[in-house]
Amino acid sequence: MVHFAWLDYFWTIAYLILMIGCGAIFYKLGKRSGSDFFLAGRGLPWWLPATSNFATHTATDTPMWFSGLVYQKGLYGMWYSLFAGWCAISAWVSTRIFRRSLAGTQAEWQTLRFSGLGSEMLRGWIAGWQVAMTMFIAGWVGIAMGNVCNYVFHWPLWYGLVIFSTLCCLYVIASGYWGVIIADVQQGITMLIVIVLVSIWAAIAAGGPAEIVASLKQMGQEEMLNPFRSSGFISGDYPLLWMITMIAVPFLGGFGMATHFDWFVEAQRIQSARNVRDASYSIWWGTAVVLVRNSIWALAVLALFVISKGNFTAEESQLAWFIIGFKYFPVGMVGFFFAAILAIHISTVAGVLNLGSMYATRDLYHHYLKPKATEKEVVWFGRLMTVVVLLGSFFFGLMIGKNVIDWLFFALWLMVAGTWLPNILQVIWWRFNAWGYLSAWIANLGICWLVVWILPAFGIIPELPDYQQFWLLIILVAVIYVPVTLLTKPDDMDRLVKLYVQTRPIGFWGPVKREAERRGLLKALHEFDRKAAEQDQ
Repeated sequence: MVHFAWLDYFWTIAYLILMIGCGAIFYKLGKRSGSDFFLAGRGLPWWLPATSNFATHTATDTPMWFSGLVYQKGLYGMWYSLFAGWCAISAWVSTRIFRRSLAGTQAEWQTLRFSGLGSEMLRGWIAGWQVAMTMFIAGWVGIAMGNVCNYVFHWPLWYGLVIFSTLCCLYVIASGYWGVIIADVQQGITMLIVIVLVSIWAAIAAGGPAEIVASLKQMGQEEMLNPFRSSGFISGDYPLLWMITMIAVPFLGGFGMATHFDWFVEAQRIQSARNVRDASYSIWWGTAVVLVRNSIWALAVLALFVISKGNFTAEESQLAWFIIGFKYFPVGMVGFFFAAILAIHISTVAGVLNLGSMYATRDLYHHYLKPKATEKEVVWFGRLMTVVVLLGSFFFGLMIGKNVIDWLFFALWLMVAGTWLPNILQVIWWRFNAWGYLSAWIANLGICWLVVWILPAFGIIPELPDYQQFWLLIILVAVIYVPVTLLTKPDDMDRLVKLYVQTRPIGFWGPVKREAERRGLLKALHEFDRKAAEQDQ
């Protein structure tokens, strides 16, 4: 059990008061309209959503799975975090397209990109999926906090899951996205300072960077310093195909729009930015800080590997970063460290709660159930759904328990692998339609369970590594959605022309572009862009 002095308790309590206070401070702004409660009025400068992106993507579970991977695999384990590259590429491609569309959510995007019954079915499907996934992610992050509190205070897992997520929910209910975004700024700054301090303390405890390198060599673990090592193309513990997958998937995926495949809270941050340029900067810089953060974390984990002589179990290695702070920080700093952990936890849970409420409110309640709802009713329902998402997170958190890493790779990678290419096709190919995209989603959900769990359990196929499962799912799902796309009618040309002129997508849009030119719309668009550029100057 970690010892807390009075100064440690002061930092923790002060921080919680500050967080809840954000709700009271921005309560009036959050209640003005649905746009304020979910998008902060769409007028934020780039650095606000950028900081929020970093803060939200630094969750309680993040140092757990990252620590476990680097402790067990060395710098080779950092390739998993390269999925942030998805956002870096999208900052200059799909981020601009999505911001120009003015779609409040990715579910709403479906009714702008596609047409007819298929688009409406997709909007409902994506909205329902996102509500469920926000519950899962909030629960997953919450149970990670439960594991930390179990280590620090010896609490039962559900204490940490319920207590701090509930406190977080208070200011989200009060101020909505305004409270989330403003709190994320100071949370992001706090956590980045502490991440740097922990790595400095860890390096000092291990004797300095040079001593860490020398100790790893002395232990016969020099390969931990080599992120490019390979044991063969598909064989051994470090297959080259795995590394290729980690590089190719995020960077190619950056040309598309993922519904949560490392483009999750980003959609909300993009639409809250005041213009296209600010939206792009927010995604780019938020991602850049994430990549810097990972390299700083890696130093701390390698230092602990040296200090512990590599004797931690897989479960213990997940807490490597937390162990350093609690064990080596002096009295007073321990509480500050725990306050930073609360910032890490609350920033993610707050964003996810508001995001899940947004899909439930804008895309299900306001679009399907009560289109004529007043702004007051929209905000009220948004607050109600924030609580519903919180309660759902408790269910998922208790289901996950201590098995944080295994659920990460299945739920956020394999369970959407088959939609990776369709996410790109919806941006770059005019002929890809709603029925193709919907069939890809449904097929992937069924096939992923077969490939990952059911068929291996019955010995029908061998238990494959995750990267091989990923490519297999892409192929199997494509066998379904490609014929469905080609055998069903293209989307309505009027809809496609409107989308093309408004969002200016890249790729294979020849027939739509020619139709837009025939109607004289591109000439008007170029004139509009010219005048906008002159105003910016």
